[in-house]
Amino acid sequence: MSLTIREAQAQDLAVVLELYRELGSEQVRLEEAEGILRRMQQYPDYRLYVAILENRIVGTFVLLIMDNLAHGSAPMGVVDNVAVHPDLQRQGIGAEMMRFAMKRCREKGCYKLSLSTNLKREVAHRFYESLGFQKHGFSFIVEPSEGT
Repeated sequence: MSLTIREAQAQDLAVVLELYRELGSEQVRLEEAEGILRRMQQYPDYRLYVAILENRIVGTFVLLIMDNLAHGSAPMGVVDNVAVHPDLQRQGIGAEMMRFAMKRCREKGCYKLSLSTNLKREVAHRFYESLGFQKHGFSFIVEPSEGT
């Protein structure tokens, strides 16, 4: 398998949005996605990546590497929005994307790379554990709303 991973460009967004749609993600319009991508690209280390196999986008993820005042000022990485085309799952694409993210974090001197996944996604938990990710603490979320 000759998989290429690169930063996404505006012309990739329609396919990226389709990958998210297949995962059941709430959708944004293409025009809105283009504006979001432009804002992401203004951050020092916040990038949307695509995985390409045989000239076809087959996976995507975002990686944010952020500065940090703790841990000796070592930055930390957060990966999110991981998606692989349903017909191509369990073929090593997701593993290659995560290895890419881990390598970028090593290059940037990160003290950790974290991600969160829904408690119900037990197959995903086993996948991440197979790559060396360890359960660590708890992940909490709140939906900000008026009055919170």
